Amino acid sequence: MNYRPLLAGASALALTWSGTAAAQTTSPETQARPVAAASASDAEEDEIVVTAQRRNENLMTTAVSASVLSGSQLDNKGVANVDALQFAMPSIVVNNFGQGNDFNVRGIGKAEHNTQTTTGVITYRDGVPSFPGYVQGEPYFDVANIQVLRGPQGTIVGQNATGGAVFVNTNDPIIGGGTHGYFNVHYGNYNDAGFQGAVNLPVSDTFAARVALFTQRRDSFYNITGAGGAPYPYEKGKVGLMAGRISLLWKPSDNFSILSKTDFDWLDFGAYPASPFANYFKTLPGTSTPNPNHRDLFDVQYNAPQAARDNFVRSILKAEYEFAGGTKFRSVSSYQWANTMYKADLDGTATGNSYFYDSVDEQQVTQEFNLISADNQRFTWLLGAFGVWNDYHFKRPYQFIIDVAYPLDLPAATYKLQGNNMTRSLAAFGQIGFNITPSLKIEAGGRYTESRSINDVDVRQYGTPIIADQETSSKNFSYKVTLGWKASKDQYLYGFVATGFRPGGLNVPVGLGLPAPFKPEEVTSYEAGWKGNWAGGKLRTTITGFYNDYKNFQVIIGYPTFPTFGIELNVPDKTKIYGFEAEAEFRSGGLTLDAGINVLHSELGTFFATDPRGASTVACNPNTGPASTSCIALKGRRQTYAPNLTFNLGAQYELELKSGDKITPRVNFGHVGDQWATLFENPARGDHLEARNILNAQLAFQHKTWTVTLYGTNLTDQHYPAALNSGLYFAGPPRQYGIKLLKTF
Repeated sequence: MNYRPLLAGASALALTWSGTAAAQTTSPETQARPVAAASASDAEEDEIVVTAQRRNENLMTTAVSASVLSGSQLDNKGVANVDALQFAMPSIVVNNFGQGNDFNVRGIGKAEHNTQTTTGVITYRDGVPSFPGYVQGEPYFDVANIQVLRGPQGTIVGQNATGGAVFVNTNDPIIGGGTHGYFNVHYGNYNDAGFQGAVNLPVSDTFAARVALFTQRRDSFYNITGAGGAPYPYEKGKVGLMAGRISLLWKPSDNFSILSKTDFDWLDFGAYPASPFANYFKTLPGTSTPNPNHRDLFDVQYNAPQAARDNFVRSILKAEYEFAGGTKFRSVSSYQWANTMYKADLDGTATGNSYFYDSVDEQQVTQEFNLISADNQRFTWLLGAFGVWNDYHFKRPYQFIIDVAYPLDLPAATYKLQGNNMTRSLAAFGQIGFNITPSLKIEAGGRYTESRSINDVDVRQYGTPIIADQETSSKNFSYKVTLGWKASKDQYLYGFVATGFRPGGLNVPVGLGLPAPFKPEEVTSYEAGWKGNWAGGKLRTTITGFYNDYKNFQVIIGYPTFPTFGIELNVPDKTKIYGFEAEAEFRSGGLTLDAGINVLHSELGTFFATDPRGASTVACNPNTGPASTSCIALKGRRQTYAPNLTFNLGAQYELELKSGDKITPRVNFGHVGDQWATLFENPARGDHLEARNILNAQLAFQHKTWTVTLYGTNLTDQHYPAALNSGLYFAGPPRQYGIKLLKTF
């Protein structure tokens, strides 16, 4: 339960209103490794196979809207972490505010900077859901592929999701594949140096191991000084990352296997520097007068210390047994533990005295069981059970601190918190499919979920002790019905209606009695799509239309009876999000072209709220208002972090020389349209985030098993706000360039 939604209001009060998926290729080593070492999950060149729905299915004849990028495609497009994914796929928006991020698909996901709100887009790492709030900066290395499924998920996979699911799948060990692997080193501007590599180790004819390593160091993007340009004595944002993964595969027989993967990460991001939003304006809002405080996003002044570090371990155990006849039983278990630590100059200046610090432990355990019928049958079925237990531990004594008189540590000027927020979600789900004809298939699935959230927290709110012992629970049944028609060998049409569910939760106590829990959020989604192969398979296209109808949409606003503080509640009227997507990929000889686009419209239902960033004690009823200067009618406002337009373009040409060497130039461009960071849509308070236009390019030379690549990301060096939090702009990465050396063996 991250209480940073309270930061602006609380500070102001204290200052007297102040599955995995298999794609065409996997990791970089597949570019040159021997055929005998090829992964069993590699698909033929003319087919993309997805297994996120627990079956091996051709993406072009499956009733799902999805995008898949292989490990080599991620590398070619400059996607090294989750932030960059939004520039390589349509419909994705990622807003990074340091200690977490808001990941949205089609405008659905998470737009509130807290941990009491569950996310509507679930990220899976090797088949298990990852942490929902903290620890979002995990690097991509030795990745087999990433698959993004859009729309509600839940009838065939572990955790429920209203917006979609992201599957990040790393390479498995290969039994009988020999010793093979790769290493990749790079050096770039900002003294950015790194290494990653992996090796497959055949231990016996039934056992294999794979070890992968990643390390990176980089100087800060920021010029940080103290008051008047004096030297800043604290951490400036120098990055030092280390990560490793050990994977073990045991297959004593053809029908039984056990796969284990354990990740260890030590991620020192140095700091999450951020700038007061007002400093970004070149002119004072609403005027042509130059802003005397204007500064570049990467030029900041502080007088409080900065720090940012995530440590975690994740262990996964997957066991699968195939019965006679092809029915499979699968168990997937995981344990995850993390600590996140963050220090910040909360006012973002060298003259203010606001400071933030937290050190939070998070623990998550998941268990999933599946019973899956054989593939390629006229009648198919799947049964599943899933449980997730998550615990946020705000460490004692009071290691969550907002201090607005730093460094005096005055009780009347500090907000401190300790305790636990514990959540649990249990579900049973199932899906059946029936081929009405060889070309027409209907599928129907359902999911029953019971969720619970418990607060056991102790707050010292500016000298006032507050104890919160609360519990809330949610129950839901969601469903999905799909119809898919293979109109011809190359044309496929589908449509579905599905519902999704986000549990309710508990609000932060603010000394006005224990606040009411917020209700579960539900969405009904309608989707239709057309997938086609053209020109003998050289061109693939997908066109999709969707319409989402929300009930009890979850938002954070000002406390209805005392708006200085923030509270999460539900929009009483229906909220709508709808639009369309299109993707295309063309391959001919050495030329590859790809493109994707999403056009989106979002519309909030009838709702009234007070902006907690302003000083107001006037009551504002969410249902009836009445509308006034401070009680704002929000009907028709756009969903936060939901741009009306996103698109991406990519091109590469592989030129083979007479010597057998290859030269490959690549370029890709991603556009994420302008967004609103809050529902109040107040540009003067930094709510409007400008469009992002990111151009990346590479030039690769391959000689046998060696590849040298010149690379550049954000080549136009756009300096853009990547997120707004607590009145501060967090910047996206500036231009980076360098050289990479890849060796496969």
